[in-house]
Amino acid sequence: MKDDGRYIYTVSQLSSSIKIVLEDSFRNIWVEGEISNFKAVAGHFYFTLKDDKSELKCVFFKSSNEKIKFEMKDGTQVLCCGKISIYEQRGVYQLYVAKIEPKGVGELQLAFEQLKEKLFKEGLFDEAHKKPIPLLPEKIGIVTSITGAAIKDILHVLNKRFSNVGVIINPVKVQGDGAKEEIASAIEEFNMLGNVDVMIVARGGGSLEDLWAFNEEIVARAIYNSKIPVISAVGHEIDWTISDFAADMRAPTPSVAAEIVIAKKSELADRLDEIEKKITGFPMDMIKEYVQRLDEIEEGMVLRFRHYMELKEENFKLLSEKLGILSPVGILDRGYSISFKLPNKKIIKSSEDIKSGDLIETRVSKGSFISKVGRQ
Repeated sequence: MKDDGRYIYTVSQLSSSIKIVLEDSFRNIWVEGEISNFKAVAGHFYFTLKDDKSELKCVFFKSSNEKIKFEMKDGTQVLCCGKISIYEQRGVYQLYVAKIEPKGVGELQLAFEQLKEKLFKEGLFDEAHKKPIPLLPEKIGIVTSITGAAIKDILHVLNKRFSNVGVIINPVKVQGDGAKEEIASAIEEFNMLGNVDVMIVARGGGSLEDLWAFNEEIVARAIYNSKIPVISAVGHEIDWTISDFAADMRAPTPSVAAEIVIAKKSELADRLDEIEKKITGFPMDMIKEYVQRLDEIEEGMVLRFRHYMELKEENFKLLSEKLGILSPVGILDRGYSISFKLPNKKIIKSSEDIKSGDLIETRVSKGSFISKVGRQ
């Protein structure tokens, strides 16, 4: 309004005028800075962009931020695109963000690293949680696109390796809107039905964006919570996804997953033949081993018995020598004699044991003789 030739603005009018000027002058601009004071309210993001000299308030409405992949948090260096305008109720200018990207690294790569770190800390990649892949599954569940190259490769390899193995396919979208939900639901359905022994979650190669459904938290948690072992086979050998880390086993390609999940029928037949030969030859090997052992025992017993007899013979010889020394016969050999009174052959120990006219027998070393006692 005018007063004495002056044009006087109300606060609201001035804010509106400044808003028009700012929006006309700073529309669709890029601003670089570090996020601070970040907070989310009802899905809307409020934060401050700062450098070493200044700060700029920013608002990132839910309608614009819903498809952001990485986690916004204090300290992250970002590039923000939007317009400068006035928040009229407070009379402060701020940046209304339309899109945002991390500085120095792609948005998807940063989101990948952030989620990988988060799930690692929660233990979703722990080796102790991983389940073994069954050797001979009766039925294999496959979660992939029914029209992609991955399913063709998997079925081709399975048919060559073991043509009559059971296969159940749960077709899903493998990229784009709704893909992550379909993949997670398919994994959960197999667990609910319990109709397969192992699962392959797969898709062919592509860019990081093409493979992104397998880098989503909902898919990683579905794999982690699966009671059925899961083989992740996403992309090519150089491609790694969050699904690979969460799965019980990672295969570099869908074809390799098919090779891992079941052995060749011919290889199994060869292994069975080897086992049969071992089982058949096992009793004979045992008999031969026991025969050899008996021979060793017999030989040992003969040696021990021979040694025992030699010791006994030596002891007998020693005792015989001792007895020979102590026996009367041994004394006679040294020049002595022994006399017996006849007829009862009582040993004569004293001259008082005989009288004149008695007959006596005297034994010497070689032979004996009889004599008659004369006068004493």
